[in-house]
Amino acid sequence: MIRAITGPLRSFLGRFSRSENGSATIEFAITFPAMLFLMLSGVELGMITLQHSMLERALDMTVREIRLGTGTAPQHDQIKAMICARAGFIANCDTSLRLEMIQVDPRAWVDIPMDADCTDQSVEVTPVRSFVNGLENELMFLRACAKFTPVFPTSGLGKNINKDAAGQYSLVSTSAFVQEPR
Repeated sequence: MIRAITGPLRSFLGRFSRSENGSATIEFAITFPAMLFLMLSGVELGMITLQHSMLERALDMTVREIRLGTGTAPQHDQIKAMICARAGFIANCDTSLRLEMIQVDPRAWVDIPMDADCTDQSVEVTPVRSFVNGLENELMFLRACAKFTPVFPTSGLGKNINKDAAGQYSLVSTSAFVQEPR
């Protein structure tokens, strides 16, 4: 009785193991998740690069205007407005951008702090930190930190990038200039 059942089963399994039907489906099922991961990561990396380059460009253009200014020393809100006007891809720039201006003595060098002062929507609002306009011939560092939400926050690079408690990552841009004499 058992031989009668195993004979047809053995024959069916033998035909099944020799059949090549569905082999493309198996290859697709194995490679598709990896290709999707790479594609989503590529889109995310492209957006990060675009946003960071626009932030860099806006900061550089603003610093150039400050450096070549005609006797006026713009304040925090004016500088922030200039950067936001020039950076096209910073969503909610007035709330997601934070600036620091730090004076450094080039003859007694002390590194600026490595941790940028960034906004965090998951904590209470804090006032502006370390924003002092320089005097004539003083070396100044202007650092801008903007927060962005990943395009694909649950997959690829968007899942693995360092984020704050609100799910945003920060892009930091720094520029140095010397305040020209008036």
